[in-house]
Amino acid sequence: MSIREEKIRELVMHLAAEYLRNEASLASLITVTNAIFNEHTNTATIFFTVFPEDKERTALEFAQRKARDFREHVREKIRIRELPFFQFAIDKGEKNRQLIDELGQQAEQQ
Repeated sequence: MSIREEKIRELVMHLAAEYLRNEASLASLITVTNAIFNEHTNTATIFFTVFPEDKERTALEFAQRKARDFREHVREKIRIRELPFFQFAIDKGEKNRQLIDELGQQAEQQ
């Protein structure tokens, strides 16, 4: 990944976090964890976690409904040749890492 691509990825993550924080209800905490662009950079998937976990489905449905509005938000904030279409997904990898950490802590305490 080039430095330019990395900067765009980080900026999109920051904008997604800002957008979701401003648009979402206060019922859950949404944390953007990653953004992955496909090789042609015409689609980007933004991964996030949700606390409490029982609000994940609601948060994901909300984010998916807002994907088009988020794209317009990004269009207003940054200038790139081809603005990708955005999709949102729950970061299962982060959830698994947290579970492994918890299990490791429990094993240490025993």
